[in-house]
Amino acid sequence: MLKAVIFDMDGVLIDSEPFHLVVNEKIFANLKINLSEDEYQSFIGTTHKDMWSTIKEKYRLPQSVPELVGMQISGNINYIKNEEIEAIKGVNNLLSEIACENIKIGIASSSPTEVIELVTNKLGISNYFSAIVGGEDLERGKPAPDIFLEAAKLLNVEPEHCVVIEDSENGVKAAKAAGMKCVGFRNPNTGNQDLKKADLIIDKYSSLKISILIDLFEEKRQSKTMESNNGT
Repeated sequence: MLKAVIFDMDGVLIDSEPFHLVVNEKIFANLKINLSEDEYQSFIGTTHKDMWSTIKEKYRLPQSVPELVGMQISGNINYIKNEEIEAIKGVNNLLSEIACENIKIGIASSSPTEVIELVTNKLGISNYFSAIVGGEDLERGKPAPDIFLEAAKLLNVEPEHCVVIEDSENGVKAAKAAGMKCVGFRNPNTGNQDLKKADLIIDKYSSLKISILIDLFEEKRQSKTMESNNGT
């Protein structure tokens, strides 16, 4: 039975990957390092700490991991505060629909809690979420299941009664490792992410209704992929 929906944030609630890339490219340029597109995309869905730990080791950067993480967080916060941002089309309607069914809603994102709260407040959707878990809250980030298990614990819901909405391969792996259902959201700005382990794959929120999420637990849904030719 569906009792909770847990959202990733970046690429799921807000199309943040484009501005993350802008911020990170400035940092990479300042550090005089050059990441390939494939290398950069491999970090999508992971925590800032995991990303910068790997980059620091590979490029032998003199800065500490906390210093590097701080550069990224500061850049993201400045962008969010100073630029117009909006939720991905259809997010508000889906959140409202879930809330009307008295199903709990949480966020489990690799972004820091400070950034999550800044985004949800600016988008005017913070009231929907009963639990928020940020990437700095746990030792292991996605694809480990810890962040989703913590969100379920805060929501007071068993993992088998949760569905996760994710746009990254790392996030889908984490959700399934947590024993949860997972909807893969195909966001073109997230890059070529392998979502095949998800229970259902969508490419727009108008394809996703609360009845479909409930059906995932009743094993009625036959097709994993819902195409985008049935409305906008």
